[in-house]
Amino acid sequence: MPVIVTTSPLLALDRSRLASLMQRERETFVTSHPRSHDLHEQAKRSLLAGVPMNWMVKWAGDFPLFVDAASGAHFRDVDGHEYIDFCLGDTGAMAGHGPEPTIRAVERQLHRGITHMLPTEDAAAAGDELRRRFGLRWWQFTITATDANRFSLRLARRITGRPLVAVHDHCYHGSVDETFAMLDASGRVVASTGNTGPAVDPALTTRVVEFNDVDGLERSLADRQVAALLIEPALTNVGIVLPEPGYLAAVRDITRRTGTLLIIDETHTICAGPAGGTGLWHLDPDMLVIGKTIGGGIPAGAYGMSESVGRLVEDAVPVEESDIGGIGGTLAGYALSTAAIRATLNDVLTDAAFARMIPLAERWERGVAGVIAASRLPWHVTRLGARAEYHFMPNPPRTGAEQAAHADFELERFLHLWAMNRGILMTPFHNMALMSPLTTEADVDRHTAVFDAAAEALFG
Repeated sequence: MPVIVTTSPLLALDRSRLASLMQRERETFVTSHPRSHDLHEQAKRSLLAGVPMNWMVKWAGDFPLFVDAASGAHFRDVDGHEYIDFCLGDTGAMAGHGPEPTIRAVERQLHRGITHMLPTEDAAAAGDELRRRFGLRWWQFTITATDANRFSLRLARRITGRPLVAVHDHCYHGSVDETFAMLDASGRVVASTGNTGPAVDPALTTRVVEFNDVDGLERSLADRQVAALLIEPALTNVGIVLPEPGYLAAVRDITRRTGTLLIIDETHTICAGPAGGTGLWHLDPDMLVIGKTIGGGIPAGAYGMSESVGRLVEDAVPVEESDIGGIGGTLAGYALSTAAIRATLNDVLTDAAFARMIPLAERWERGVAGVIAASRLPWHVTRLGARAEYHFMPNPPRTGAEQAAHADFELERFLHLWAMNRGILMTPFHNMALMSPLTTEADVDRHTAVFDAAAEALFG
């Protein structure tokens, strides 16, 4: 549950002080990372903006760090600086960098064939473990969670015969066209902020509902035109927004009554425990999607479906159309990926691993909350399992829109760069930290000290 800070009087942010501190941190970063600077300049010769992936321009600093090597919960950059990694590849490396069981399985499979469009024993074993954890009967593999979400929505429309999908406001489910939709100030469905070249007006494909809004969900699904509601059980990509008591039970009730398939995306909320939010809150989805972390760093995704949904899918998709329907891919379920999934789930992200990771996140939460209280900041910290985050508002948000309204890009960049200059990497999109099986108490306490120093510099 969130830690709520009510200490008063609360301190206000001096913007001129923030700007001055940020300039100093930028200069420190440039001076201490000459090799990363040179490699960035070299990369500009062939890579757009000097980065291999467009959102890497969002890292704080005048250029991104270039990594030399990573292991466990730490990495070293090309200038020789060591870092505690609380970003962990935005969940992709939640198992830690280079987990030994995954590496052994991948190395073994590399010598036995990387891909051949045929199943292996690992695929069956990985499917069994996913079924055990999440309770869904049937499973399929993909390369990414984006693909798994896309395929799930296609199948949902196919078996229900309904044209629309529904999502939460300020959601993120990968690069799926229908999910890049949000509500404007008047409650109208519009393209999400930053939606690049939308194929169609998302209002034609998508209904959008505020998180924790039971009445709004009821209205959106009442006409039985929505094939599937795709949700995270707790919002994570706009910042952690937890479900209010009874909300997820109401979601399940409303979707059942309206014949709408409930698809749970656990790609980030797997941090809640071995079976993610589905296990923590005893959910019963019709379909479930997960990606990134289950491969231990190897590209991997999966989607599961209930017994009844699986039978409907089998009946709806003839064998002769199974390769041309916009579902699947040449590398989906390939041998290297399923070997990595089997090893990561069975030997790395185990019940015992979560029993270590979650208390570490609780320690991180307590440390940050203590700084917030001592510094009299109008902020709070929220935790979901092994993931925690501080927000620039005094109380937990109920909706994604409320959290987004309190975002502060300049302040976030300063705090991220301050931490980076002191050997700590945070998720670049907001103020989120994730624990791996190899994160330590010393790592957590180091973050608390660095965060405390940042608060003193800003408000002291």
